[in-house]
Amino acid sequence: EGAFLMASGTGAELREGSGLRSAPWLAVAVADRPAHSASARVRLAAVIDEDTARAAAGHLRFAGEEVHWAGGDVVARRVERLGAVELSVRPLKQPAPGLVREALMEGLRREGLGLLRWTRETGQLRERLAFLHRELGEPWPDVSRGALLERTEQWLEPELSRARRRSDLARIDAGQALRRLLPWATGEAVRLDELAPERIEVPSGSRIRVEYGGAQPVLAVKLQELFGLRETPRVAGVPVLVHLLSPAGRPAAVTADLASFWQDGYRAVRAELRGRYPKHPWPEDPTTVEATRFTKRARR
Repeated sequence: EGAFLMASGTGAELREGSGLRSAPWLAVAVADRPAHSASARVRLAAVIDEDTARAAAGHLRFAGEEVHWAGGDVVARRVERLGAVELSVRPLKQPAPGLVREALMEGLRREGLGLLRWTRETGQLRERLAFLHRELGEPWPDVSRGALLERTEQWLEPELSRARRRSDLARIDAGQALRRLLPWATGEAVRLDELAPERIEVPSGSRIRVEYGGAQPVLAVKLQELFGLRETPRVAGVPVLVHLLSPAGRPAAVTADLASFWQDGYRAVRAELRGRYPKHPWPEDPTTVEATRFTKRARR
């Protein structure tokens, strides 16, 4: 009581004691809104009924379907209103597919692509594609948030056209959809694993995952597994940033120039760690010995 909604969408309030506070409709002649106030103050108004309101504001009348993203999901309803003032609202059971699609797109823009189903492998695929786009450009696609939202018809159809609500988005496999953006037409798509492999085989025989999420691809591997490797591995011509780990899996050194590390940095790491991990090999010249995943005893 005493609080109203104007057709413009602005709230309006009457002073305490006003005889108009219980009126269902008002025609407002004078109102102002103080600075920093969410609502206007009604200074002069007259009581009217709904029929008069409809006649006076007929040009603001809207009746039809509204489908939008609200409260974290698609809301579909049939509504009649005068400007911002809702006259009637009913749930809409069979909204137009085009309106539903726009509502889902609104949800993706507002809440992000995380509404889709992303696995670790899918996230890495996106990072690999982002790396190739950054380093090689076309035909490798831009998979940034903005670019993906602009190109939904190229990678999210037909899944998006079949979706009706948030739970449907959560069932869309983002990885399968992303693969539609690979440069199949040029034949380059088959080179994805060559140019940006998920894993690199190191001299020990281990296949180590490459992380593409940073400015430079990262290969985190135990130091002993790289013995004998003189040059830094490369992906798409870019040297990886090697995180050399201790036998316990803790960072011991970081380098993008493995040859220089063996020559200069290795001595300091060897001096620091060989007493702590005596069961593991620490040769004076690591470029001439066989790489291993095991301790010295296990090797024998």
